Order: sequence, then structure tokens, then C-alpha cells
Amino acid sequence: MKSRIPVVLLACGSFNPITNMHLRLFEVARDHLHQTAGPELKLLCGADVLKTFQTPNLWKDAHIQEIVEKFGIVCVSRTGHNPKEYISGSPILHRYRHNIHLAREPVQNELSSTYVRQALSQGHSVKYLLPDAVIAYIKDHNLYTRDSSRKGSSTQRNEGKPSWGEPAPPPRSSS
Repeated sequence: MKSRIPVVLLACGSFNPITNMHLRLFEVARDHLHQTAGPELKLLCGADVLKTFQTPNLWKDAHIQEIVEKFGIVCVSRTGHNPKEYISGSPILHRYRHNIHLAREPVQNELSSTYVRQALSQGHSVKYLLPDAVIAYIKDHNLYTRDSSRKGSSTQRNEGKPSWGEPAPPPRSSS
């Protein structure tokens, strides 16, 4: 591995909530750039975000071109996505493909924020999927629960309900 060089990574995405796999993006991208590039500023994204460059009216072509031409992208692989296909299917990405680094995540990444929100709304544990500080914040603010969509519930506590870092207790029998 080459000696360590300064790298600045700017990430985009919902990160709602941020998961350990979101944090892992930075590690994979940094390692990739340390092996392949010099000091740079790059947009860091997962392959799912790269795909959104093809979504009509979501990104302006001029913005995509400025990002890829002036700064470049580090795109980390994600299960179910083919970033090479997204690049070849976009005239702008294809033109500046030399400035797009594809970094392979050796750990299969099927974790999504959507899954985490669903698990939390069902009272399931998300321990080891999210940083402990994020779990504490979600619990303290009563986020992603069935009750949190009701008016004024964001200030209510989940008293008597399981901690987000612990499994839910088994259902009580009605007998």
C-alpha cells in the first residue's frame, strides 16, 4: 500500500438513520483511494446513489457533470446494483468514467435505512446495525415507532416498551 495521503470525501444520501454500513463507506473509499490516487476531494456514494443520477428531474445534468469532471466520485459497491451499467448508461458518467473510482466492499451490504426503520417500527432490535449513539438518539426522540407518526408523540417516551438495542419481549398469552 502506498503511504497515506490526505483524502477528503463528501458523502450524500439520506443516512436516515445512519448505519454502520454507511460509516463503512468511508473506510472502503479511503482504502481504495490510498491504493489508487493522490490527494483529492471526491463525492462518496453507494451504487444506489449513483443510480439516482439517471432519475429524471432529480439531478441536473450540469451538476452531475461538474461533480464528475471537477472532483470525481468514489462509488462503493452494493448488493443488487451494477455501477458499471449505470456508468455506461449515462453519457455524462461514461464521458468522465476515468474520474469514477469503483471500490468493492468485501462485506456483503444488504443493510438499508429502510430496513432499519421498518425493524424499529416493529420493535425489533437494531443493535450492531447502528452505532450505539444513534440507537440512543432514536430512542430518546421516539423516532421510527408506530406512535411517532401521531401528533405530539415525538416528545413521548417509550416507557414499558423494549430498548432499541434489545430484543422485544415475547408476546403475552391471553389466557
